[in-house]
Amino acid sequence: MSVRETPPVPDVFDPRRYAAGVPYDDYRVLRDHHPVAWQEEPAVLGWPAGPGFWAVTRHADVVRVLKDAGTYSSYAGATQIRDPDPEDLLFIRRMMLNQDPPGHGRLRRLVSRAFTPGRVERFAAVARERARALLAGALAQAREGDGTVDLVSAVTDEYALLNLADLLGVPESDRRLLLRWTQRVIGYQDPDEAGPPVRDGAGRPVDPRSPAMLRDMFDYAGQLAAFKRRCPADDIMTTLGHEAELAGAELEMFFFLLTVAGNDTVRGAAPGGLLALAEHPEAYETLRTKYETLRTKKAGLASAGDELLRWHPPVLTFRRTAVRDTELAGRRIRAGDKVVVFHASANRDERVFAAPERLDLTRSPNPHVSFGDGPHVCLGAHFARLQLRLLHEEVLRVLPEPPRLAGPAGRLVSNFINGVKSLRVHLA
Repeated sequence: MSVRETPPVPDVFDPRRYAAGVPYDDYRVLRDHHPVAWQEEPAVLGWPAGPGFWAVTRHADVVRVLKDAGTYSSYAGATQIRDPDPEDLLFIRRMMLNQDPPGHGRLRRLVSRAFTPGRVERFAAVARERARALLAGALAQAREGDGTVDLVSAVTDEYALLNLADLLGVPESDRRLLLRWTQRVIGYQDPDEAGPPVRDGAGRPVDPRSPAMLRDMFDYAGQLAAFKRRCPADDIMTTLGHEAELAGAELEMFFFLLTVAGNDTVRGAAPGGLLALAEHPEAYETLRTKYETLRTKKAGLASAGDELLRWHPPVLTFRRTAVRDTELAGRRIRAGDKVVVFHASANRDERVFAAPERLDLTRSPNPHVSFGDGPHVCLGAHFARLQLRLLHEEVLRVLPEPPRLAGPAGRLVSNFINGVKSLRVHLA
């Protein structure tokens, strides 16, 4: 290729591609040559074609879009690449995630009263013990079998699910519902997670975010809030259930957001971090030495946790909609255009991160965008970091040697969530 030739724009939309791994080489082509690139949106996996969108892949441009809610709206078309059904859009806009300031700020302040650092920290002892018990069970399973275990089914799925259930105040008998709802909404592109699409009378797939598909979750949220008003406890649904400013629909949407986002953030990041450590045994050994020798264990592992999040962000993309004509990286964006930021690409941008292809557990500063930026930065980031740190500490405590992969990781078919469905490793 001569210096004057520009490589073509690669396709980074097709969710099936991500089942083989995040296309980091294509992301680099986009960053270097097409930092704001038009992507076609063909019909795939039974879902209809869309109008296309602008893919934003450089760190600076991703941050610019996320911070500028006045130009790039979460409300206009919601936050998923696929356009919602126009009849569902008003419903979807009730969620805090799909609102712009100032309405977004009002709802964020309300839920922040429930999502306090003090409450989250009180879960630390329970979460640590849970991580310890799940890892002990995984070790026993490996020893009783062929020496291998799937860390996703044995540890990380349960860890994320049960921690979230404790924080929300979901009774033990109902906790499997949280996973089922998450799989339906987040894993809808993956037949293994959600099964074939539910279709309407005309044969069209029904959006998993539609009122019809979420009715059972919303009914449960209302029942749980009513129960918490009668029997209050130290949990988020008790606080939200007693919040006079929250209308019933808003409370339902908060339950939806916390259930899906709260579960899948850790559900994606936890096995992703363990996969990174298994693929980099030298980094695991260095980290374990630090864990054993440093008295300030919490501080010693903080940078490692952020680097694992940079390396494996739980969310791949988020969508915004331009509400006025603008320009981004030299490209003319028209009002109404979909603009999709690629978190995983921004986290590997050579313009911001030295040697981004290297897993550096001491990296500092580390301005990754795995929890977003701007007004929509992840409200539960503190809780997620706490859970991941406790899990990492317990893994380092019980495994003197880094886990060895027993086969390739199973990945989610999704252009939204960086999911790991299975992670079989040698432990015994």
